[in-house]
Amino acid sequence: MFEIIKAGGILMWPILICSVIAMAIILERFWSLQANRVAPSNTLAKVWGMLRNNQMDGKAVKELKQEHLLGQVLAAGLANSRHGRDVMKDSIEEACSHANHELGRYLNALGTIAAITPLLGLLGTVLGMIDVFTVIVSQGTGDAGALAGGISKALVTTAAGLGVAIPAVIFHRALQRRVESLMVSIEQQSIRLVDALFSEKTINADS
Repeated sequence: MFEIIKAGGILMWPILICSVIAMAIILERFWSLQANRVAPSNTLAKVWGMLRNNQMDGKAVKELKQEHLLGQVLAAGLANSRHGRDVMKDSIEEACSHANHELGRYLNALGTIAAITPLLGLLGTVLGMIDVFTVIVSQGTGDAGALAGGISKALVTTAAGLGVAIPAVIFHRALQRRVESLMVSIEQQSIRLVDALFSEKTINADS
């Protein structure tokens, strides 16, 4: 591995650093974006049951807010429910905006890595070809070892850049879809709570 990095030249190091950062982001986001950590399916039914039993006091709202992102959104709505439906919905929308930001944390960095690593590889290719042509100009085509070194640098950095960028793009898209899916779930459950509070509908765990 070290020989490959050495063969690729100095630009292999930023590509390698980008790969480590990308892997850390991917693992962290897949762990953090689990549905049961962001929006557990039984939360809405639990909240509605507490409301029906008059157990949703200030302490319960505070505890709900600290549980997960769905709890934060529902707590924001419940804290302003006494001011009417419109105010409650506005509070939920504001909390949803914050939740969306939290869910998308680090994804911009992952997208940036996916964009710049092929460029770093291309830069390595250009530098490698410059070395090749420099050798050709100064020594002719007789020094096969020097020519091979420049070509190796060109090919290794290109392959490394693409090797980091392609998985980064794939996982970036997958994580974005997961964020969108979680946000849809949070918004749907929040609106169901608003409708239930102001239209006296009931909520059950299967609905």
